[in-house]
Amino acid sequence: MTSKTSYVCEYCGARYSQWQGRCPRCQQWGTLQKSGFQEQDKKEKDRVNVPVVLDDLPDDYDRPIGSGSKSVDELLGGGIVPGATILLGGEPGVGKSTFLLQLLLAFHSTGEDGLYVSGEESLSQMKKRATRLGYLNRGLLVLSTRQVEDILEIIESPDRPRLVIIDSIQTMVSAQADGIAGSVAQIKAVSSLLLEYGKRNDVALILVGHVTKEGQIAGPKLLEHMVDTVLYMEGDKQVFYRMVRVVKNRFGPADMVMVLQMNEQGLQIIHDPSTFFLEARDPSLSGSALLVAMEGQRPFVVEVQALVSRSFFPMPRRTALGFDNNRLHLLVALLEKKLHLSLGDMDIYAKVGGGLKLQEPSLDLGIVAAVLSSYFDTTLPEKSVFWGEVDLSGQIRPVFGQDTRIKQARQLGYAPIVCPLKADSAKKSHQQTSGCLPLANLFQLKKKFFSN
Repeated sequence: MTSKTSYVCEYCGARYSQWQGRCPRCQQWGTLQKSGFQEQDKKEKDRVNVPVVLDDLPDDYDRPIGSGSKSVDELLGGGIVPGATILLGGEPGVGKSTFLLQLLLAFHSTGEDGLYVSGEESLSQMKKRATRLGYLNRGLLVLSTRQVEDILEIIESPDRPRLVIIDSIQTMVSAQADGIAGSVAQIKAVSSLLLEYGKRNDVALILVGHVTKEGQIAGPKLLEHMVDTVLYMEGDKQVFYRMVRVVKNRFGPADMVMVLQMNEQGLQIIHDPSTFFLEARDPSLSGSALLVAMEGQRPFVVEVQALVSRSFFPMPRRTALGFDNNRLHLLVALLEKKLHLSLGDMDIYAKVGGGLKLQEPSLDLGIVAAVLSSYFDTTLPEKSVFWGEVDLSGQIRPVFGQDTRIKQARQLGYAPIVCPLKADSAKKSHQQTSGCLPLANLFQLKKKFFSN
């Protein structure tokens, strides 16, 4: 082995042979740190990779294996691929360890062997958590270590497990790299070794990654490029649900989402989240509108609430919860300009029910409908749903997943289905026969629901 010295950027992971005050790649100042690492000499290589003809590979090569949970298999695009590496990130305390322990239990129920490796908890702490969740007497294999060489030895053993969960990648260290656990040099060295050994032995890996205060996975960005799948677990500690979102997936769609509910037994998968966020809603109150939102490829109905009241402040307040506050400012200005409403002396508050955070453009029409409902103090039809992007001219434009939203709304019995008007006449007639109310602009919305 030969030893070399280099300088690694703590922000982007770029490596340079000489120290510089500013990283040429990410343009950050003072982020280059000295890193000593060991490289394998070419003469010392004892393994030779030989090219193969792609057509000669068997049809079941790298076929996914079931995780024991149908919802998780759908999320990952068919199951867990042998030799693949999955990176799961999320805020501290959001439930990553609990979710993975449940996943290991489901995987073990299929007859496959799995191993849970923790660098943050001792064996007694893991047993206490398993006891609290009722997961004892299931034959689960656990290991408490921070040395990646201990994991590599298990991966190369004859009775190696098919799945290894490592919690977390920032706590692991390798003798082949300098620096403390969590440093750029250690994360890169540990990740490279795990990926190489996992693919060589067809062992699937799930790595837990800490996140920074900006919500990004800590460590070099290269880590997300190296792995096959990147998952993010989202959810406020004050709410009882969590969302696992697929950000990257080499083996399936990268826009899937799974909803989980937190309870005393851990995390329960919500198999049909269509109306999960509408609990205890009173449709007889004004200022409320239903929206068919899309999280990835999954449609579900959420409530948009608004309160419009006369202001007692020199500067009226505009507050948005669950979506961008600038969007509320834009839509209020649009209502004043196009519908000639007097909103300049009004406080306007709007939020997405259930603590959800949405960014998609289809939220526009739901916000407008809720604001108008509160302004005119008029209740919208109990089963009405809205979606559509509102542009600066007041037009309602089509959005992604129009047909999927219509299908979901019809299955749930919602009507009228207020959606954007499409230019194609054939699609117009299809919308009208399927119980839809296609609208072209905000004038038609006001005339239809707030004309009295």
